[in-house]
Amino acid sequence: MSARSWVPDQPTAADLESWDLDPAWSRVLEVASHDGSTYQWHVLDSGPTLDGPPDAIMVCVHGNPTWAYSWATFLRKFGTRCRVIAVDQLGMGFSERTELRRYATRVSDLNDVIEALDIDPATPFALAAHDWGGAIAMGWAVDHADRVDGMVLCNTGIGVPEGRKSPGLIRLAAAGPLRDFVCRRTPIFVGGTTRLSGSHINAADRAAFAAPYSSAAARVAVADFVGDVPLQPGGGHPSDGPLAEVAAKLGAITAPVLLAWGAADPVFNDDFAADLAGRIPNTSLQRFPSASHLVMAEADVASVVDDWLSDLTGGPAAKGVAAGVGDISAPAAGSDRAKPLWSALDDRRADTSTAFADMASGQSITWADFADRVDGVAAQLAKRGMRAGEHVAMLTPPGVDLVVAVYGVWRAGGVTVVADRGLGLRGLGRAVRSTRPSWVVGPSRALRAAKTLRWAPRAELVDIDALMAKAAAGSEPLAAEPAADALAAILFTSGATGPAKGVRYGHRQLAAQRDALAATYEITVDDSLVAAFAPFALYGPALGISTVLPDCDVTKPGELTAVALDAACRRLNATLAFASPAALANVLATARPVSDGLDGLDGRWLDGLDGLRTVMSAGAPVPAETLTALSLFVPNASLHTPYGMTEVLPVADINLVGINAASDGDPIGGVCVGPPVPGATVEILPLGFDAAAPPASVPAGEMGEIVISAPWVSDGYHGLWATERAARLQRGDGKVWHRSGDVGHVDDSGRLWVEGRAVHNIDSAAGVITSVPVERLVETSLELARVAAVGVGPPGLQQLVVVVEDPHGVDGLASTDLTARVRSIVNHRVAAVLSRRALPVDIRHNAKIDRTAVAVWADEVLAGRSSRRFRRG
Repeated sequence: MSARSWVPDQPTAADLESWDLDPAWSRVLEVASHDGSTYQWHVLDSGPTLDGPPDAIMVCVHGNPTWAYSWATFLRKFGTRCRVIAVDQLGMGFSERTELRRYATRVSDLNDVIEALDIDPATPFALAAHDWGGAIAMGWAVDHADRVDGMVLCNTGIGVPEGRKSPGLIRLAAAGPLRDFVCRRTPIFVGGTTRLSGSHINAADRAAFAAPYSSAAARVAVADFVGDVPLQPGGGHPSDGPLAEVAAKLGAITAPVLLAWGAADPVFNDDFAADLAGRIPNTSLQRFPSASHLVMAEADVASVVDDWLSDLTGGPAAKGVAAGVGDISAPAAGSDRAKPLWSALDDRRADTSTAFADMASGQSITWADFADRVDGVAAQLAKRGMRAGEHVAMLTPPGVDLVVAVYGVWRAGGVTVVADRGLGLRGLGRAVRSTRPSWVVGPSRALRAAKTLRWAPRAELVDIDALMAKAAAGSEPLAAEPAADALAAILFTSGATGPAKGVRYGHRQLAAQRDALAATYEITVDDSLVAAFAPFALYGPALGISTVLPDCDVTKPGELTAVALDAACRRLNATLAFASPAALANVLATARPVSDGLDGLDGRWLDGLDGLRTVMSAGAPVPAETLTALSLFVPNASLHTPYGMTEVLPVADINLVGINAASDGDPIGGVCVGPPVPGATVEILPLGFDAAAPPASVPAGEMGEIVISAPWVSDGYHGLWATERAARLQRGDGKVWHRSGDVGHVDDSGRLWVEGRAVHNIDSAAGVITSVPVERLVETSLELARVAAVGVGPPGLQQLVVVVEDPHGVDGLASTDLTARVRSIVNHRVAAVLSRRALPVDIRHNAKIDRTAVAVWADEVLAGRSSRRFRRG
């Protein structure tokens, strides 16, 4: 297929303005070609509108069937501080139409235009590329690695990843006569590409993407591009060899490479991102879970790349960011290698007492059997071909088999992917899929679901029952223990403040966390634990303490009953218990009144709780009233509320005595979570501080952002480079600090008070109002179970709205009486008081209120657009 050379009409200033492009960016270059000809290239170049010398120069290469408009968001976002040059490849966009150009020729074409762009070699230089433009950019980069300071690759590839076929949509479009019909004669391929984005891009974007391809003559290169894709590696296609040569040389690119990926892309899915990460040494990944193929137009990739460029150029935003983001954290200075997570199993290998029990299933296992079974699982997985570092999705329900399998995977060097069922089917699937597990371990029904729903389409499926049977039959020789700095687990957050995030933990961090828990709560082998929160059960074997799961649905922690808790305590003569605030509330609600009618509660039938010396509750603020009421049933226990998060736990700790003492004297309010635990450092930095120059802590009593440093701070987030970057902070002290996102203050006694999440602050004209002090004041004064304090209106002018939960009330404006009572209590101007029969809470803890959704609903009610549904803003 060929087409005589011609130059399309260029877009007018009115066209460009209608596409929200500065007309000054659009120009045509006469470029001398390596083939002896001269071609006209259209580019969008922000150089003419730069505010000054550029921080960096970025050349952007589009794919098929798009054009330079693919990078419009980059030009708009950082085109005033960086010179962004988006080129139209020959035959594409508004560049000259030419004869057929194969892959190797297009790589040379890219070199021609880069040489013609008058790029200052003293300015940091980066490439950005998408789709088949990515392969072309990589082809140039491997031969000019010394000139590349960084690359951004968006939904692209250099070859078909091992174990899968080339993208189905490309195979379909390339099929014989269909290619000419779909790609050239009709605009089906052009229009279909934007339709992959669904509602993520608007009509104006669709029109802009299609603008250069209004005729069959203009679409010749679209068809040529598709025809130039080798669908079968080694099949003799003219471009197969050159692509393979580039793929083999990608290791030469040592500059930082950001993979900005639309995870919902049916063409270049996560397999292609993983393939590139395995070929290029210095890659970081930022997944956009709901974005498809045109990720740059569908998601805010530009803001992520803006931050990435700041780091690349050493700009102000980079100076306060932790180095090595994306790598396993280095050990703390002077730290020794801790005992491995399974060391307690080795210590108790001859012990025939119960190590773990599950009250729901009736299963239990001794320490001796536990140790042998873990070795057996590790050996069996290695025998089946598991390699160190491979991700293993643990889809086994909480119980004996799950805990044995987790430790077996760790011992084999695998990385456990743990996302509890409380995320729901969709959330669980999204979490598992994001980690691209090589293995899935679970019962047959879970394996069928994972296969049917394509959570792990190319993973090895391991039936947990068969695995346990083989593990019990005898062990094979074990592989070498994984290194202390090796990745051990990806644990998912609850999803209470957005989609659940995968948090990476290395063996060193998990071991440090184990030791911190042991030191904080003085845990010894004589203790035993009731874990009413299933993920916490995994700590038991590492601590060397017997553990029992109560008879309770793990997806509904608020349904734990007093009877179930008592029975679990009796099973192992428990001395420790961990449960969510919602679980403890239901324990109290299900405690029977005294049969003889006397005042008080009858604890005699709950005497299994008498042996508890420590009860812990975390995951959300725990009302002191709940702990006080619970103390009647656990007369010998100290009631603790450890503060922490999936990213770092524990951080601080306080018991009921400390809570009562704290409540007497702090005028600011919030929830007192106590002093930092040994080994953890907590500081309060001013709200909105400059990460480039982190300031000193604010004085005692002053509210700010809570930042934390500890040897057990997690390594970061899986596939979320931007989130990880925002959460990490370096302050020049050799430590990496975690930005918790919580706000609070430290009092004169060194106790930490949490006042809410920074994103939930009410930014009023009178100043910032934190949510938790308002909520706690209303809850305790009016004896309400749940209250949400939210801001409605634009930042700086937000109005404080208080929403109370009333199961017997109505959804909408609260009564005049209740409104007056709330306003009389709160020390800030309350614009309105609303009522909801139920406030939205997270599934895992059944306690964290989704204030963002509440604020959206409140805004609708006050604007007269009353809605019964909660929607996230």
